[in-house]
Amino acid sequence: MESGSEVHQYLENQLKEYYYRNEDSLICATPEGTTLVDGDAETAQTMRVSSLQGAVVDVLAGPDEEPQSVVATLHAVRETGRDPDVDEVRSALRNLVDMGIVEMIKKTVPTFRLAVERHALDVTVRED
Repeated sequence: MESGSEVHQYLENQLKEYYYRNEDSLICATPEGTTLVDGDAETAQTMRVSSLQGAVVDVLAGPDEEPQSVVATLHAVRETGRDPDVDEVRSALRNLVDMGIVEMIKKTVPTFRLAVERHALDVTVRED
């Protein structure tokens, strides 16, 4: 490819579901992208997340469970002793969706659950 914009366009048009950009704008593989490259869905993927995102992963419904609303997730996170506001939880959920860790299921209101089995994740919480 002749330019960075061509590379970006290719990534967005052909590979969007297989990568996300982390907090440093580096390109990282989603769990689905890692499986595509490694061919092994059983290998746990290490994901670096904020402490709030880690708390959300800990309390969020699993892939086979009934998805949770943002408010239900907020209450579950607050039960762990944290006190984020609803916008922080909403942002954390959307970032986790971008990473491929969480899926959003649209009902009357958006609901969320893990996109992969909990044991398939090795979540590392970065310093905030």
